[in-house]
This record gives sequence, structure tokens and C-alpha cells, in this order.
Amino acid sequence: MRLFTIAITGLVCIGMTVLALANPAMLPKHPGYPSGGEFANDKGQPNLTYNQSIQEAAKSGDTNMGSTLMDPNNARLLEHQGAGRLPIVQGANIKIEPPVKEGTRMPTK
Repeated sequence: MRLFTIAITGLVCIGMTVLALANPAMLPKHPGYPSGGEFANDKGQPNLTYNQSIQEAAKSGDTNMGSTLMDPNNARLLEHQGAGRLPIVQGANIKIEPPVKEGTRMPTK
């Protein structure tokens, strides 16, 4: 049973590899990687020039590296009170009670 499981797993892996290699649509269609040589997957695709590479690299970070000036978590905030004090917010005021209201003494022997 163990040998059968190993054989089936191996055949599935080999089958997936054959399907990926047989379908040229799964290969990358983008410039910028070497288009020649023994290990190139995208032969015939043009290489980027230096200026094109720099521009594409700069554009790739535009969507996730922009500065966010307004924090959406602070939409209700009206005024900061300082260190250790709750800020004044718009809407319902949430009161935080201290975790212990009174102390208990342990009886001594």
C-alpha cells in the first residue's frame, strides 16, 4: 500500500510537470528576462533597456508604497489628551473601568 501511494504521487507530479511544459500559454509573457540561452523560458521576448528597467521598477512600487496621510483608524478622533489619557472621540464615549476597584488583604497568621 505504501509503495502504491508513492508511485501514484510520483505519477501525479510527473503528469503536472508534463502538462506545464506542454502548454506554452503558461510560460511568462513579459520582457526583462534574458531571452536567450539554454535555460530561458521566454525565448524571443525582448530584453528591457536600462531606462525601461528603472521605470518599470519605480512603477511597481507605486501602488503599495504610497504614503497614507489620514489613518482610517482615527476617523472618530477629535482631540488628543496626552500620554495616559483617552482621547476625545466623536460618537459614544467608552468608559474604561479600572481592573481592580478595591484591594483585598490576605489574613496573616
